[in-house]
Amino acid sequence: MTYLVESPHTPEECLKALDGQLAIGPDMLKKTFYGCMKGDHTGYAIVDAKDESDARKIVPKFLVNKARVIEVGQFTPEMIRSFHTKAA
Repeated sequence: MTYLVESPHTPEECLKALDGQLAIGPDMLKKTFYGCMKGDHTGYAIVDAKDESDARKIVPKFLVNKARVIEVGQFTPEMIRSFHTKAA
């Protein structure tokens, strides 16, 4: 399954959040995007994981309770066309 993981933190927690992400692994740091430099102190990542609990493992421990983990998916053109057919 694919999950969007948002890990908000305060400006004061920013460096600790970055250090925590780096401690999880440099590969995960490469997959996480941050809005910190524009004032949105949140890390954003899309990850494949077996479940929500597994997806949360990419979040530094002190932020786990603040993190938002959402299962996401994609639509195909065929799916969208079928939605129009069902709505008619």
